[in-house]
Amino acid sequence: MHSGKVIAAKKIISSHIHRTPILRSRLLNKIANSQLFFKCESLQKAGAYKIRGATNAILNLTTEEREKGVVTHSSGNFAQALSLAANLLGIPAYIVMPSNAPKVKKAGVIEYGGHIIECEPTLEAREATAAEIVQTKKATFIHPSNDIDVIYGQGTACLELLEDHTGVDIIVCPVGGGGLIAGSCLAVNDMNLNCTVIGAEPFEVDDAYRSLISKQIETNQTTNTIADGLKTQLGDKNFPIILDHVDSIIRVTEEEIVDAMKLFWQYTKVIIEPSSAVTLAAVLREKLVFQDKKVGIILSGGNVDLQNLPF
Repeated sequence: MHSGKVIAAKKIISSHIHRTPILRSRLLNKIANSQLFFKCESLQKAGAYKIRGATNAILNLTTEEREKGVVTHSSGNFAQALSLAANLLGIPAYIVMPSNAPKVKKAGVIEYGGHIIECEPTLEAREATAAEIVQTKKATFIHPSNDIDVIYGQGTACLELLEDHTGVDIIVCPVGGGGLIAGSCLAVNDMNLNCTVIGAEPFEVDDAYRSLISKQIETNQTTNTIADGLKTQLGDKNFPIILDHVDSIIRVTEEEIVDAMKLFWQYTKVIIEPSSAVTLAAVLREKLVFQDKKVGIILSGGNVDLQNLPF
């Protein structure tokens, strides 16, 4: 069903996105006691991997659908990614954002050409407002992580990493809504490699960890984490892929996330957001799992408020 779809996505989006670099650090390798290959989606357009999925979803619409535009609800990176992807492809993007969304995120959406529609800060309000726009504007709804074309697009980050370094033993991905890790699993399958996929998640929002154990989608009672991109939950399209292909999920503390952010900046001079830093934190927490292995790490984004760095 999914075979070859990530490779196909890469062919149609490659001229619209950056092929991001893979960074290596001798000192981080020494600390981790493994060989680390960092796929820097922090250097992607709009500062995160999400433009990959947004672009693929738009390019898979019909001409008529594209003309009427796209709509999503997001207060984070996907809001900016869909706005920019739509802008670059010359179509309107309607972005439903909660009234309490950070000003910097709203400014980013406007800068990238998105039309913001504010709503109450509840999931019900977001979904109802998006549905209303679909009805009135006839725009196509694109979910940030639970849309199959978005999932295929997100997987292209991992695909590029595996093309550049075919000997990677383990891929480590952050887990929020599940689109990136599901796409990464499919990329490993498309490359037909003997490579394990491991998720990384904060203890404070460990719904994916619990979902993998219970084999059903779990939710979080609280979302008290610095990794704001990982507060969303898995969906019915990405969860079956995760269940079939993800080996395990490693949970990390808030302190470990901040330490990993700081460490990566210290040794590479690149700023990554907390949601990215969970991956390095996971590798450093469970060193024995990764010892002497070649480890591909997907750094999902670098959108950090520099006025409020946690270190």
